[in-house]
Amino acid sequence: MRWSCLIEQLARPRIVEYDLAGRGRGAGRGRRLAAPRTRFAAAGVGGRLVAAHWGTVERRRNLIWILSLSFWTAVGLLCGLQIWISMFAHGHSLWRVLAYQVLIWEAWFVVSPGIGWLARRAPLVPPTRRSVAAHLAAALVIAPVHSAWWAMLLVQMKPYDAMGSQHFMEAFRPIAFSGLPLQLCFYCGVLAAQYAMEYYDKYRDRERVAARLEVSLFEARLHALELQIQPHFLFNTLNSISALVRTARDRDAVTMIAGLSDLLRYSLDHAGEQRVSLAAELAITERYLEIERLRFPDRMAFEIDVAAVLLRAAVPTLVLQPLAENAIRHGVARVAAPGRVRIRAYRDGNRLCLEVFNTGTLAVDRRAGVGLRNTMDRLRHLYGSDHSFELRAVDGGVVASVTLPWSLAAEVVER
Repeated sequence: MRWSCLIEQLARPRIVEYDLAGRGRGAGRGRRLAAPRTRFAAAGVGGRLVAAHWGTVERRRNLIWILSLSFWTAVGLLCGLQIWISMFAHGHSLWRVLAYQVLIWEAWFVVSPGIGWLARRAPLVPPTRRSVAAHLAAALVIAPVHSAWWAMLLVQMKPYDAMGSQHFMEAFRPIAFSGLPLQLCFYCGVLAAQYAMEYYDKYRDRERVAARLEVSLFEARLHALELQIQPHFLFNTLNSISALVRTARDRDAVTMIAGLSDLLRYSLDHAGEQRVSLAAELAITERYLEIERLRFPDRMAFEIDVAAVLLRAAVPTLVLQPLAENAIRHGVARVAAPGRVRIRAYRDGNRLCLEVFNTGTLAVDRRAGVGLRNTMDRLRHLYGSDHSFELRAVDGGVVASVTLPWSLAAEVVER
């Protein structure tokens, strides 16, 4: 009667609510539980992310200003060089002509922020009478102002020596009237560049939002698959404990409950983690095999063949336990003769190969259960096409093999 009550308490669903600090409320009050990790669980993390975002925006703005200044400087240098070459026989100073042209064209760099501000206040997409009138008025103001700057430089710097105009109004009139179409074209060019940068920023923002949504969806799917694994081995182990209790094997039942506690602690400690070291995964799988050997003490043996250098490799959390469970359920448990489970890992170049062998035969009309389906789905989500999973018959039994890209576990890299 005492064991029945214990089994009922273990099997009864327990509702646990998590707050942001990761504490559980409800059954088991006062005990800290490992809540699934979340990227924005603490205000400090969110603050760092906001600071990083604004830092990136500031760096991009600085880069835009540098590129804009470089563009107008390059235009001025090219124009000055072309004019100096065309007037080479006149003997004008190269550096004075270049400086004159650079100062003319860099004036557009100075007025660009104002054009950008007006583009945001009076957007032309979609065009309205008010916005068109505002930009036309701005262009008709900037054009004569730039012409005046141009004429002043011509008079003061005298880049063409005595060939240039000597008086301001004499220089201003031809520049203002003949250069008006060119000034309007440059205004439209600066305006188009402002809108191009704005639409590029919106495109990048949409890309970032889409990437965050994709990552969130990816993590949610993996976590859902992880949550399917945990009740799966939990209920199977509870069924095994029930079988031991019915046959009055109390000591074995206590040992199995202790092993179940280790399994649950492992799943809680690694909740939200998609990859762990092979050493940790082998340790919990070995504990699971010890639990299952209590069910078949006279006809189940297992061995683990893994080199020490491979223990630091990264593998998906709970990738071996479903394979070991499948090996026992469809291999050892179905035959009365002694059975064996063997776990092997080896490295093949930049690939990590995991194999779980069991004695028995491979059913022709086999269907993947919850454990195998879950394992294949998680591998597909984690590695895409860069992995392989195979269940095949070999001499003396069946092998489930998984091939993954070689990488080191996070805790090993951090050291």
